[in-house]
Amino acid sequence: MRNILIVARKEIQEGLRNRWVLATTLLLAGLALSLTFLGSAPTGTVGVRALDVVIVSLSSLTIFLLPLIALLISHDAIVGEMERGTMLLLLSYPVGRWQVLLGKFLGHLSILAFATLLGYGAAAGALAATGAEIDAESWIAFATMIGSSIMLGAAFIAVGYLVSALVRERGTAGGIAVGIWLVFVLIYDMALLGMLVVDQGQILSGSFLNALLLLNPADAYRLFNLTGSAGVSAFSGMAGVAQSATLSPPVLLAALAAWALVPLALAALAFSRREL
Repeated sequence: MRNILIVARKEIQEGLRNRWVLATTLLLAGLALSLTFLGSAPTGTVGVRALDVVIVSLSSLTIFLLPLIALLISHDAIVGEMERGTMLLLLSYPVGRWQVLLGKFLGHLSILAFATLLGYGAAAGALAATGAEIDAESWIAFATMIGSSIMLGAAFIAVGYLVSALVRERGTAGGIAVGIWLVFVLIYDMALLGMLVVDQGQILSGSFLNALLLLNPADAYRLFNLTGSAGVSAFSGMAGVAQSATLSPPVLLAALAAWALVPLALAALAFSRREL
């Protein structure tokens, strides 16, 4: 465990030197505050809306932004170190490859978690400072959204590690990472929506639709947050999909966890068999 924590600390220190922590925190905080303060502009009043509406806005932001950040900080975690020659030096110490991989994962996840907590926390703090009435259910939904956002980031960090363990060049890893982001965040849902329109509920219903939704961590995250509470689902427009999919929150959380653990295990396996 000590070796894992040492590697994790190394990744965090490198993130601080490369300004990853500052950049991601400022980006998330800036966008979150913008959504919070300008959310009521269409109604003619500049201010903040209820926390439930902010959760819907931040959840949509998370689906687009957090996977991209996660892939950008993880796609070269292995292949980049090997190209620079630092991986060979690191493995010359009494540390296993799985410990290096897990330590890097914890370090990158810590960076992403810190940026998410601080960035989105700023939005909640700004909302509370206005004196808006926020009930306990909304606070629980907001805290759940932050926790599941970190899980979504962990899933895409693990996917980035799998890519980094399989390819031979850093540029190739970057291109594949962008392609993965496009598929999971944009193309997959567009294709699924088109299939639903054409199918008219004949085949894509029930368990088959559930399986298709669970095959995309972004969809699992979206369903978990936008249908998790009555107040949030009233603004999200996802209630109908949730009723058709019949996926419970524990199942959606388990899917997010699996999307983090399975690619990470496959990355560890690929890294253990890779020649330096």
